[in-house]
Amino acid sequence: MRIVQLNEDSLKDLLAGLLKRDPNNYTEYTNQVQEIVDGVKEKGDEALFAFTEKFDGARVSADNIRVTQEEIEKAMEQVPKELLEVMKTSMENIRRYHEKQKRNSWFDARPDGTILGQKMTPLDSVGVYVPGGKAAYPSSVLMNIIPAQVAGVERIVMVTPPGKDGSVNPVTLTAAHLAGATEVYRAGGAQAVAALAFGTASIPRVRKIVGPGNIFVALAKKAVYGHVSIDSIAGPSEILVIADEKANPKYVAADLLSQAEHDQLASAILVTPSMELAREVSRQAQEMTDRLSRREIIQASLDNYGYILVVENMEEAIQAANEIAPEHLEILTENPFEVMTKIRNAGAIFMGPYSSEPLGDYFAGPNHVLPTNGTAKFFSPLNVDDFVKKSSIIYYSREALKAASRDIETFAKAEQLTAHANSIHVRFEGEEE
Repeated sequence: MRIVQLNEDSLKDLLAGLLKRDPNNYTEYTNQVQEIVDGVKEKGDEALFAFTEKFDGARVSADNIRVTQEEIEKAMEQVPKELLEVMKTSMENIRRYHEKQKRNSWFDARPDGTILGQKMTPLDSVGVYVPGGKAAYPSSVLMNIIPAQVAGVERIVMVTPPGKDGSVNPVTLTAAHLAGATEVYRAGGAQAVAALAFGTASIPRVRKIVGPGNIFVALAKKAVYGHVSIDSIAGPSEILVIADEKANPKYVAADLLSQAEHDQLASAILVTPSMELAREVSRQAQEMTDRLSRREIIQASLDNYGYILVVENMEEAIQAANEIAPEHLEILTENPFEVMTKIRNAGAIFMGPYSSEPLGDYFAGPNHVLPTNGTAKFFSPLNVDDFVKKSSIIYYSREALKAASRDIETFAKAEQLTAHANSIHVRFEGEEE
């Protein structure tokens, strides 16, 4: 891994390089994605089935696009018992964490005759996109479905690309069933996103679409936003580690590589005031990479977006982390809790040598769907609030409105909205001031 002495210019160059990975920059795919989305919007199932055969090599129809209960039961029989138990334990942790996020409707009644409040209502339906192909991502299934279920969403639809034979990965199906998906469809790519957004004869539309995917899925979610809600436009994975001279370089290197193996665009960054640690982590990272199964992907990631930033002190390290606003932030310092209080921008914060990032990916409970590409400066992890909507409640008695009527009319007239003012005035017309 390259070692860089951090200064204002090198940080600026680093941020510019990282931002190139933003899905919004891949405009060469925009027109192709828009054609797919428009095709499904206009032709429904006909386009959905045609695109599925074109891109996934699978022939689907109205008769088989929905995964049956029998298929799910057969899939569960194929999953090793040990993995099944691990998924169940992970589910319990995820559910327990997200249950803490639930908020109730509230009302504030005052002696003057006013009642104000906020009504919380779960979304009617949610679509969950899960990547398919050779890999299975049961952790993503759990992380997207469980908070929706905790929020009270009644219809949770999962879509995932089928294999060429039309099959769906049994581990993915099992996770969907355990987590509480109400429908599962063998459809993927931009065409599945469009089907969820606009609806077809086979796949009724949903109110919101969540879940990770490739560049076509990301751009499709962007294209349908406004017709439905979405969680975010997810970019490549990233990790930043803040470490001092007392950190274990082997742990640091291993944790950096855990994200670099996602894909060639993944980013892995160490920020440290210790040049000695920097050099040892670089050595350990290369040594580990050479013996890992995804070494080609890891090496490409490190060559393109892997950095070891050496700073003067811990305050500079914290400042750099807040500027980069990483998806995953690990704090491997003598007092990680003290450093944590100064972090303003990070998707998830892992503290101490035994809180490595994969703990959050699979097991701890907090959601692993996190803001990327610096969006942790204004976005949050996927959570229960993403699956509810809020309505304001307003009640005024006659006496309460009369007491405020002159103020409201004054405000309305200042904006030259006389009908607004009249709506208040007619209720007390002719009454003495």
